[in-house]
Amino acid sequence: MILGIGTDLANIERIQGTLDRFGDRFRNRVFTEREQRKAEHRADTAGTYAKRWAAKEACSKALGTGLRMGISWKDMAVSNLETGQPIMHVTGWAAERLAEMTPPGHTAIIHVTLTDDHPWAQAFVVIEARPVG
Repeated sequence: MILGIGTDLANIERIQGTLDRFGDRFRNRVFTEREQRKAEHRADTAGTYAKRWAAKEACSKALGTGLRMGISWKDMAVSNLETGQPIMHVTGWAAERLAEMTPPGHTAIIHVTLTDDHPWAQAFVVIEARPVG
């Protein structure tokens, strides 16, 4: 069963401007060290950050809260499987919210997809509950 759906569209040029203006202060407030390493090793650094920004926004919407009620940017983190498929990790209040919304006898799975076409980066997040066993 679907527990939540979220989407977000981010402007890559806006993210680049924020990176230029605030640098590490912005990076360290919003992105985990792992996300930063990934972005800094990519040719399109701003695009990588923009996709992860959009994924965090989309995840917060799928959790039904948006970025309020205690969810921190770093409570949601995107990494990639060896195949390149993005995956979302939640910790802190985001993980607590996910546990609250997951029915007994189910496990929650967060599906995330990312895309970009300069100057836009987009993310979709679907949270699914699957019966255990």
